Amino acid sequence: DFPGATSIWGGIRQAVEDAGGEAILSVDGSFEKRPDVAVVVYGEDPYAEFQGDRQTLDYSFGDDTDLALLRRLREAGVPVVSVFLTGRPLWVNPELNASDAFVVAWLPGSEGAGVADVLFTDADGAIRYDVTGRLSFSWPKRALQTPLNRGDAPYDPLFPYGYGLSYGDEVEVESLSEEMEKSLVASRTVYFDGGPLVPWRLFVGDAEESRVAAEAPSTETPTGSLVVRSVDRAQQEDARRATWSGDGPGRVYLWSAEGVDLRREANGEMALAFDVRIEQAPSEPVQLEMGCGSECGGTVEIGPMLEALPAESWETVAVRLRCFEAEGADMAEIDTPFALSTAGSLDLQLSEIRLESASEGEAVCP
Repeated sequence: DFPGATSIWGGIRQAVEDAGGEAILSVDGSFEKRPDVAVVVYGEDPYAEFQGDRQTLDYSFGDDTDLALLRRLREAGVPVVSVFLTGRPLWVNPELNASDAFVVAWLPGSEGAGVADVLFTDADGAIRYDVTGRLSFSWPKRALQTPLNRGDAPYDPLFPYGYGLSYGDEVEVESLSEEMEKSLVASRTVYFDGGPLVPWRLFVGDAEESRVAAEAPSTETPTGSLVVRSVDRAQQEDARRATWSGDGPGRVYLWSAEGVDLRREANGEMALAFDVRIEQAPSEPVQLEMGCGSECGGTVEIGPMLEALPAESWETVAVRLRCFEAEGADMAEIDTPFALSTAGSLDLQLSEIRLESASEGEAVCP
């Protein structure tokens, strides 16, 4: 699609081989012979520039996959160079602690080899291109440290405006605090509004025990039975389209390890509500679930409710919390406030998953 484009991996391989060395690509970080150094390239998934897609600056909230890889390499005695791809300053204290060197490469687009140009010297050890980039903003010390601008009082960034290193600079960064502030409380009544709200995250799976984070513009289950894509409703990528193929079970759901206590909301006759647009009616039963752990939850059948909705029109579906409670959900420990699953074919769009008051006669148990 982009003639002449280069990847970071391609640039690294070329630079190392030109100097007489060997570079090996390992997606999962595994190796047979311990390498001299591991250059770990990781960063943000694509996102839309609008009103923001997260409530904290934490890069890896709820997903420590990259951090676990860095730590595993360090424990194996392999020096780690982190190349972090991002379009904005994020809280990466744990990743900094787990790295021997840390480079913010921003978003190189089609010029990935330019990153390798800076990372590597030539075959004689001479610097090919020195690092000249400096921060045009302040880098956060804490995940909830916003706003953070020079001139603010107090001004306490991890790295101040204008910070940056060049080859020849020797700086030792002390071990950084990895403790997340406790002032961020899980949203009790709104779970998805333009995207999942912290700490809730969206996942897809073939079965209850499978879990694939649906953070990329398009995510599918390992068997391909369900594909979830970002789509536009009122704003850019503020809704999700879930398409079940009918080739097996598929489940899309919100989950957080923290969970919430919804007993008060259940006693107050509130309902789980979500906006939905039916593109293709279900061919088999559809389950709506609220979960409270791997072996705890309440499920109701909403297939007939979806079948009764007009096609290609945004409508609201609401089910009282007491319905899930009656089916076994422990409302004191809800870690999955919304899960939709079917083994048949179904195509719909989802938006604005929330709790709302249930009027008498509405939001009855299916």
